[in-house]
Amino acid sequence: MLMRTDPFREVDRLAQQLLGAGTTSRPAVMAMDAWREGDTFVVEFDLPGVQKDTLDIDVERNVLTVKAERSPRNGDWEMLAAERPTGLFSRQLVLGDNLDLERIAADYDAGVLRLRIPVAEQAKPRKIEVSSGSTSREQTQISS
Repeated sequence: MLMRTDPFREVDRLAQQLLGAGTTSRPAVMAMDAWREGDTFVVEFDLPGVQKDTLDIDVERNVLTVKAERSPRNGDWEMLAAERPTGLFSRQLVLGDNLDLERIAADYDAGVLRLRIPVAEQAKPRKIEVSSGSTSREQTQISS
């Protein structure tokens, strides 16, 4: 259901650890967990310190894009430690055709963005009724 599209994720993670932020040409990657609960696919992103109004979630075709921004602290003080990345965060996920992209629900609480994506009705298992050949012939003869 979920395919990672960023082959350079480990390089970005290493750059974040060394530089303390995203690379200059790419936004910082946000940590994510994903799992399935029955007929719902759940994705959570850790975004501590991000204001809800900076969140931007888009779906185009089967690509889900999540963007957020954490502003740097401004003031008249001397920074003693700056280990938390600021700026733009972005993540893209390629979602399978078996998910209902029209009914994605998003909730943001305590610095965690949770997306709930239901499995599409056509992708859910269903029972197929089996009829016998003699039953259909009898119905055809009766209706003639």
